[in-house]
Amino acid sequence: MRLLALDNRQDLDRELARIGADRASWDIFSDKYRSLAVKVDDLSLAGANILKQTALSIGADCAVNTGVVSGKAGRTAAVLFVTGRQLGVLMAKLREQPRCVARLVPGLESIESRLLAPDQTVRFGRSRVDLSARTYVMGILNVTPDSFYDGGRHFDPEAAAARALEMQEQGADFIDIGAESTRPGSEPVSAKQQLARMVPVMKSIRRRLRVPVSVDTTSARVAETVLDAGAKMVNDISGFAFDRRMASVVAQAGVPCVVMHIRGRPKTMQRKPEYQDLMAEVVAGLEQALERGEKAGVKRTQMIVDPGIGFGKTAGHNLEILRRIAELRTLGRPVLAGPSRKSFLGKVLGLSPEQRLEGSLAASVLAAKNGAAILRVHDVEQTVRALRVVDAVTARPGQGG
Repeated sequence: MRLLALDNRQDLDRELARIGADRASWDIFSDKYRSLAVKVDDLSLAGANILKQTALSIGADCAVNTGVVSGKAGRTAAVLFVTGRQLGVLMAKLREQPRCVARLVPGLESIESRLLAPDQTVRFGRSRVDLSARTYVMGILNVTPDSFYDGGRHFDPEAAAARALEMQEQGADFIDIGAESTRPGSEPVSAKQQLARMVPVMKSIRRRLRVPVSVDTTSARVAETVLDAGAKMVNDISGFAFDRRMASVVAQAGVPCVVMHIRGRPKTMQRKPEYQDLMAEVVAGLEQALERGEKAGVKRTQMIVDPGIGFGKTAGHNLEILRRIAELRTLGRPVLAGPSRKSFLGKVLGLSPEQRLEGSLAASVLAAKNGAAILRVHDVEQTVRALRVVDAVTARPGQGG
């Protein structure tokens, strides 16, 4: 069971087609898709009928497979359309129904709690940061010679330190330092080489930087060493999948960690990436990453999820993620998005990475509007300014006048 974000009619029609809803009913549901939409999987014929009728009885609705009405459907999925107010009434009614629908109540309760009282906090030692207070910005610091946009620009430790301090002054809330390019087709970099690039920078900035440093790596050894050198956060694009010791390192350190969805590895991830149901697979993959972390002792409340824009996705996939990023609310954790200067913007605009500033700002604004708590960006100053307007318009706490 998961939330859907169906502000776009095309996405609504695609979901109705997936469950096999009668084509004649699609226009009816088009008037209701701006309420909460909840995808419910694996219903029996009886369960689908009961859920549909119970929803209708309280003024809500439910799209089901066309075979449910005729009695020809077997197991089926459904999309429940319900307002926040109706959700509590629906759950009370379902509790009194047969097991085939009463079993849905715990999942609906979980969704309700994540919508009404979402936990968006992480801890840095004794400090607690509420990521729902406003939109946060993570500045990218690549100490690599071959990153797709700024490769080599900050490869020198002093240049890297100067850029970190500059991003802090521009308003960055976090600095994400990485020593291994993960652009499509990139080769892996050894832990030894990553540390040779990162440690001198950490030594230079640890006493001069006020904001937390995140270490961008899939290597447990690198994370452990850089955390000891002063980093306060880990950004693992593999979601604890490439190095199974990573989750234990994070758990022992007690630091926040970003877990990302990726299909394949950087070297091969863009070789015809395919999905049957993009958002369902991204949500499921991130849930598996959260579970890997919890199994190793990482607190769920210390994990941030990243849908992995540009990592094993086509341009169309990336645009859909931006539209439907609110579906990650199902996971109950803050969302980080990283669309900055990426190739899907180049395909939309027909421009090189150096010319994609406006596209990056537009993508960041949309991601924030649709629910991202943190934006990972190259252009800190411009993004901070754009997001201040977003927060003011959407009346985030402490914004506006």
